[in-house]
Parts: sequence; structure tokens; C-alpha cells
Amino acid sequence: MELFSNKHLQSHEYIREEMSALLRGLYESSNTNILLKDHFSTVSLNVISIMVLGKKYTDESKDAIVSPDEFKKLLDELFLLSEVLNIGDFSPWLDFLDLQGYIKRMKALSKKLDRFLEHVLDEHIENKKAKGFVATDIVDVLLQLADDPDLVVKLEGHGIKGFTQDLIAGGTESSAVTVEWAISELLRKPEIFRKATEELDRVIGRERWVEERDIVHLPFIDAIAKETMRLHPVAPLLVPRLAREDCQVAGYNIPKGNRVLVSVWTIGRHPNLWDNPNEFCPERFIGKDIDVNGQDFELLPFGSGRRMCPGYSLGIKVIQSSLANILHGFTWRLLGNMKKEDLSMEENFGLSTPRKFPLVAVTESRLPPYLYSQ
Repeated sequence: MELFSNKHLQSHEYIREEMSALLRGLYESSNTNILLKDHFSTVSLNVISIMVLGKKYTDESKDAIVSPDEFKKLLDELFLLSEVLNIGDFSPWLDFLDLQGYIKRMKALSKKLDRFLEHVLDEHIENKKAKGFVATDIVDVLLQLADDPDLVVKLEGHGIKGFTQDLIAGGTESSAVTVEWAISELLRKPEIFRKATEELDRVIGRERWVEERDIVHLPFIDAIAKETMRLHPVAPLLVPRLAREDCQVAGYNIPKGNRVLVSVWTIGRHPNLWDNPNEFCPERFIGKDIDVNGQDFELLPFGSGRRMCPGYSLGIKVIQSSLANILHGFTWRLLGNMKKEDLSMEENFGLSTPRKFPLVAVTESRLPPYLYSQ
């Protein structure tokens, strides 16, 4: 989509503003125990909200249909209920009993989300009536497509709401989870931490922050991001595919019409594809022409083909920029006398793979104080 193109993303000042807010927040919390996911999730949520909905819903507003706390709770409930194991799905004769109460919660969540998204659509439809209207967010573009009489597949209100919901949920989770895993791995490998900061000091210096245009000159930072996505893909399984004809894959017969799930988690740890696959080693990507754009099948964190994540360019931009700046601006350490070997790396395996135990760490600024107030 045009709104996710690199040219379009470079024009959005709010991405840089949210990054500045993240760095100020970490600076103000220096030398205290920081729950990293809270900081990263807020940045990701704000960026994707402005990109998709046209404004942030994490700030207090008199005319807001939901409070910031309610908005975050809605998304937390959505993530949770998307991953639960419902007994009724495997034993249909028990489904009507709703033994775990999930169906009741899903119906309640559905009503709340529908009310919220309906309000969003009404706001955008009203804005379209203004003279000289120009589409500035995803909902605007989807509404324009819905009005297109030449569209082969008619886009209706429920389709717009569903697509919007998917973008918010997927975009919020991916960047925050990846950056949290990256810092977790680096805390266990201080020597890699040192290499990263040496590259940043050499290329950027200590008088400014990392900008988007700098990333191409930071191959080791890029390698850390790729290695994190290899070991800890946000979505361990790509969206389902359907076999259009009978075929064979690795000696297995796949009949036409079967649903196919691709496990990028397994591909990323396969010994036939990677040396020491369970070892965090960003150096493996240095000098290698392997990217996350869906063309290198050994590394597919965003999928590939027509069903590739539409917001992958936004996701990789936020991941690289966040990671580069928090490594450039801060030194990181574990709590108290905790040893690196004691840091749990267990995953909470589901539709996504966040840390089972959220990372808590301590930061200390490493740049001149005036930079953190910009």
C-alpha cells in the first residue's frame, strides 16, 4: 500500500516525535527498574494508531469514545482471546457450555471493538465531506476504495473494520516484542553490546541521535535486528495458505485444498540452513545479502508474496530506529546482582511469541544531557 511506502513514511514527523518521547521516558527512568515492554508498546501503539486511525488514543481527550486505559485493555483482551485454547473447538458437543467463559468474553469484546471502530468510521466519513479533503491515514484510503465502482471485490464497512483491527493488533505487537527480545539477547552477550555501541559512536558520534537515513550505514545494528527476528519471529506461523493443486514438499504429499501453515520459527532454527542455529550471532549476516523483504525464504519474519505483512516497511523502520537509538543513548544492565545466565529466555508461544516473563532492566544515559530534552 502507498501509505506504507518508504517515501511516504519518511514524510511522517510523528514517527520521530514518538521516538523522542520514548528516549525522554527512558532517560527520566534512568537507574530505576524499567519494564521495557510498557515503553516500547506505547511507541508502537501510537505510531500505528496515527498511521491507521489518524490520531493517538493513548492521550486523554474530552471527545474520545474510549479512555487511554480502556483502549489498551481492549487490545490486551484481543491479544489474549486470539491465542486461547477453547475446548469447544475440539469437542463441539461441549461448545454450548462455554466451560472456560471465552465465548462470552469474545462476544463482549466484539461489541466493544465494533462500537469503537464504528465511531472511527463515522469520524472519517464526516471528515471526507470537508472541502479539499486529502486521505492521510489507512481508514481514509479504505473508505475511498469502498467508493470505487470499479473495484472487483466490493469493500464494505465490516471489511474496513476488520482490516483496521488487524493492522492495529499486528502492528502494535510486532515492533515492541522484537525490540524487547533484542535487548534480552544483548544483555546475555555483552561483547555484542560493545560492538554495537562502537559502531554507533564511530558512525553517529555522541552529539546527535540516529536518524532513518543513518541505518544503511549501520550494518551491525541491522544484523542484530535480523538475528533477533530469526530467533524470535513475532508470528511463529505465517498466515495460512491453501494448496491450489496436489503437490509434494520434502517428500510429503500435500493434497489440493489442504490448508498449509509455514513455521518460520522452525525455519529460523533449522540446522540445515544456519550454523549454530540456537546461538545469537548477528555476525552471520555481515556481508550476506539476506533481507526480510520476503525474497530470502530462510528469513521470513513478515511473510512473503501477496499475503506478506502490508506494514512490513513500517515495522522494520520502527524496529531499526528504536533499537539503534536505545543502544546509542543508554547502557543497559540486569537488576542488582543478577547474572546473565539467570535471565530467562522462555517464550510465551501462541499467535505471537513474546517473552514469558517481561524483561525488567536498568538504564543509564551515555550521551550529553541536552539531547534527551530535544
